[in-house]
Amino acid sequence: MDSSQEIRELKELVLHYEKVIQNMSAPIIPSIVPDTILVPIAGFIFRNRFETIRTKVLQYASEHRDIECVIFDFTGVRIEDVETFDYNELASELSQLNNALKLMGLRPIYVGFNPRFVREIVHAGIQVELEVFNTFRAALKKLLAENERSLYSI
Repeated sequence: MDSSQEIRELKELVLHYEKVIQNMSAPIIPSIVPDTILVPIAGFIFRNRFETIRTKVLQYASEHRDIECVIFDFTGVRIEDVETFDYNELASELSQLNNALKLMGLRPIYVGFNPRFVREIVHAGIQVELEVFNTFRAALKKLLAENERSLYSI
């Protein structure tokens, strides 16, 4: 095999793996809570990834009009995964994600933020209005309780 063919094949392989990574970057999982989906986020956080997440969730919501709530679980994001990210930019991305979902009539909920991550955002004086729970379980309990109350009020 000559070097130009090898380079071409390697480029194709890189493109393939980029697509695989993009698909894995924002899995969407139906929740046990009706009309709710979970988007677990793990690994490195960067602007293009937020754009991918936003696009995938909005596309999913447009195809599944019964979705009312989206839970983003950041438990799998370590502080090392966001160290290279500017916290102002991160807050801006979270705000854009939040606003886009609200414009679609969805309720965004965030769980699992690393304490150091939160401290850095607060230390930087960044203001972000998000509905946040410590754990995924705490968010589910709250949503289940709300669903139960709404069933009784019908």
